[in-house]
Amino acid sequence: MNTKIDLYTTPYCPYCRRALKLLDDKGVTYTNYDVSNNQLLFDRIKAQTGWNTVPQIFIDDQFIGGCDDLHALDSKGTLDGLLGLN
Repeated sequence: MNTKIDLYTTPYCPYCRRALKLLDDKGVTYTNYDVSNNQLLFDRIKAQTGWNTVPQIFIDDQFIGGCDDLHALDSKGTLDGLLGLN
């Protein structure tokens, strides 16, 4: 199963780094879009989600939220399934 994981982050955001670390620890492949110098991309993703903050995380084109949401899914034991690790 090829799970598509997209993150919209900035390099100076501690929540972004936490989210990326969790995904790295799980060994999954993802695409990280740095929006710190791409206002057009950030504006587009903000319009899609209604969120003004980063990270913004999508799994298989489904917006799951930010860092806390990603960790909450992991704590509940449902993240691995979403990531295709089961």
